[in-house]
Amino acid sequence: MDKTLSIVLPSYNEEQMIEKTTETITDLMEQEGIPFELIFVNDGSKDGTWEEILKQKDINPHVKGVCFSRNFGKEAAISAGMDQAAGACVAVMDCDLQHPPETLVTMYRLWESGFQVIEGIKASRGKESLIYKMFAKTFYKIISNATGIDMSRASDFKLLDRQVVDEYLRLPERNVFFRALSSWVGFKTTYVEFDVQQRTAGKSKWSFKSLARYAVNNITSFSAAPMQIVTFFGFIFFLVAVILGIQSLYMYFSGHAVEGFTTVILLLLFVGSVLMFSLGVIGYYISKIYEEVKMRPRYIISEIVGTDID
Repeated sequence: MDKTLSIVLPSYNEEQMIEKTTETITDLMEQEGIPFELIFVNDGSKDGTWEEILKQKDINPHVKGVCFSRNFGKEAAISAGMDQAAGACVAVMDCDLQHPPETLVTMYRLWESGFQVIEGIKASRGKESLIYKMFAKTFYKIISNATGIDMSRASDFKLLDRQVVDEYLRLPERNVFFRALSSWVGFKTTYVEFDVQQRTAGKSKWSFKSLARYAVNNITSFSAAPMQIVTFFGFIFFLVAVILGIQSLYMYFSGHAVEGFTTVILLLLFVGSVLMFSLGVIGYYISKIYEEVKMRPRYIISEIVGTDID
């Protein structure tokens, strides 16, 4: 029975980490006697990441490289790596080793014991700025409430059985959120805690702008919660309109002049702002529908190197 572990490593501008990541994981897997393959997915890097992957492929027979035609994003890189994986189980982890490789061994042993989804959850988030922590907390609270899945400590660090991988890849949507969908598909699941490690080389590629775009994209791809917010605002303004209407009728029939020109102007400005916000949310969902209808591929591969598992 094949028990090979395929390890998918999305890589964007990680030329300083490719060699160390390869050597660290290879030494660990060989020490533990775990058959494995390393699948580096070059997500349109602008540095020498692909050249480093090619170099490691020539040195290490366990290395397989996938190169995108351009940058398609981490979610696409994860899907491409899983699609190219030939192992009986597939792990996804960051190329920068902030996901500790030692935890892979724990995950693999749990898979051997019969679990099909082993979720890596963060015991600590490492060194992050206050703004980043607040942003992450808000994002995970929204997505957890929207999906009914506790994602407060969720990560992309996971190990999935081949059956789970096949079901995930069968999902037809173009915009996917791996972190949530791996829980949504179900199957026998367990959890492993890990401490986020510090980088030894390079720097994070996530800016506040890219994190905000990532959050909005994933929330709208996986949940209709923002649309429900629009409905909530509509209900609140209906109540306000009823109250103001009753007040205006009372003032009219009691013979008093209706005052409050400033209040009316402020209400018009506020209502107009909310309407524009609501139209923006609806428009964003329509754009998502448009993207799905076009049925463009999640990614385009320009080159694949390295042989499949014998």
